[in-house]
Amino acid sequence: MDTVIDARGLTHAYPDGTTAISDVDLTIERGERVAVVGANGSGKSTLQLALGGLVAPTAGEVTYFGETTDAEAVRERLGVLLQDPNDYLFNTTVREDIEYGPAQLGLPRERAERRVASLADELGLTDLLDRPPFRLSGGEKQRAAVASVLAFDPDVLLLDEPFGAVDAHYRARIRDLVRDHDGTVVVFTPSLDAVPEIAERVLVVDRDGSIAADASARAVLTDGDLLADVGLRPPTTVRVFAGLLDDSDVPLTVPEARERLRDAL
Repeated sequence: MDTVIDARGLTHAYPDGTTAISDVDLTIERGERVAVVGANGSGKSTLQLALGGLVAPTAGEVTYFGETTDAEAVRERLGVLLQDPNDYLFNTTVREDIEYGPAQLGLPRERAERRVASLADELGLTDLLDRPPFRLSGGEKQRAAVASVLAFDPDVLLLDEPFGAVDAHYRARIRDLVRDHDGTVVVFTPSLDAVPEIAERVLVVDRDGSIAADASARAVLTDGDLLADVGLRPPTTVRVFAGLLDDSDVPLTVPEARERLRDAL
């Protein structure tokens, strides 16, 4: 597999001396589906910004696609969704925000319009395309920001809490769009319920901003002691079945749980 992101000794401290991430080593390979989890305040968002080249590390470096440590040189290949959608929506209308990425890449107008229409339909934005972003609800802004990142089809998606502020219906839509993305996906989230459906590998960020674990989704999500140590809870389905089945048989998702129950009956 080709390495798309390689971080070595990545550390970032804020001016007040607070260390947000500490000596992080990680490698992301092309096509991987990775979740980065940790309690609120553990440094996940700072790690995303550092990997996306939006904050300069205090120490260490990130290499992109085995080619460069300059994120700006590969900016069009990185899709970075910030935690606050207000930081991503800056044009006059929702349509212009979703069109912005394809326009910067010089995609043919007709192709860009098809892409915008498809994403707007998937995310319930069709009737909102000509509305100013500041007039959207929190959930609508979240969906518009996700559409804006997906619109230019980057090689790597770095998504900070893409499911926040949206209802269950659109959470599932976003999950499916992210899961079906052709490139590499890294999702940063404090909530573990969606992780089994979008990630095969999970990195756990400890409270001090270091990496506490890097393993398969099953290995991490069924390790109650590890998760408790970093201030997290296993997914709901894991909590329900823990102690009743071996870790290798515990369902990670609701569909898996239904299958286990059918087998038991």
